[in-house]
Amino acid sequence: MTGGLDPTEEYDGSITVRLLDDTDGTRQIQCTSYYEAIDLVKEHQYAVTVAKIIDRDGDVVFTSAEMDIGDWAVEWEHAKRRLSVTVDEYECPYDSVACFADDLCVQCQMDKIQN
Repeated sequence: MTGGLDPTEEYDGSITVRLLDDTDGTRQIQCTSYYEAIDLVKEHQYAVTVAKIIDRDGDVVFTSAEMDIGDWAVEWEHAKRRLSVTVDEYECPYDSVACFADDLCVQCQMDKIQN
C-alpha cells in the first residue's frame, strides 16, 4: 500500500522506445512512463545505432541521432513543470530557454547576487 501517494507519472504502455541497430535490426519496448523510457535509452544508447522515444500519438519525441538524452530529459522535466504549475512569466535577458522565475539560469543568478 502506498499510503495515498500513488504515482503521478504513469502511462498505459503507450510510450515506446525503439532501438535501431544496423546489425540486429529494430526492437520496440513498451514503457509505462517517460522515466522508464529515458532510463532504457540511457542504458542502450551506446549499444545501438539510434534510440528513439515515441509518444502515444506515434510522434517521435526523442532521437539519439539528433540530441543527447540527458539534455532532452532536462528539457522534458522543465516542459512538464511548466505545464503542471502556474509560474510567473519570466523573460530571460540572456534568451536562455531553461531560465524560469523560480529556477534562474547561471547568468541571471549571478545578476541577482550582484544586485
